[in-house]
Amino acid sequence: MPVIWIPALLRDLTDGQEKVEVPGTTLRQALDELTTLYPELRTWLVDEDRLRPDFSVIVDGTASYLKLRQSLSENSEVHLVPAISGG
Repeated sequence: MPVIWIPALLRDLTDGQEKVEVPGTTLRQALDELTTLYPELRTWLVDEDRLRPDFSVIVDGTASYLKLRQSLSENSEVHLVPAISGG
């Protein structure tokens, strides 16, 4: 099953879990499963039917530009990377 790595700022919403295994062949399916397990994550990760713009997705070490349409394999590792801002 794909593994989603949870950013430190969201781990309080996953009971401290650093990574969560969820089924899915696309990022959309995997995030749907993740947010079924941890519903409070949905507002942080998904805006209507899109990945929120303040997160980038790294799948198997490569930045994904397909966002929720990104294909996943049985052994995929997904890293949700929050945007960094400041001045």
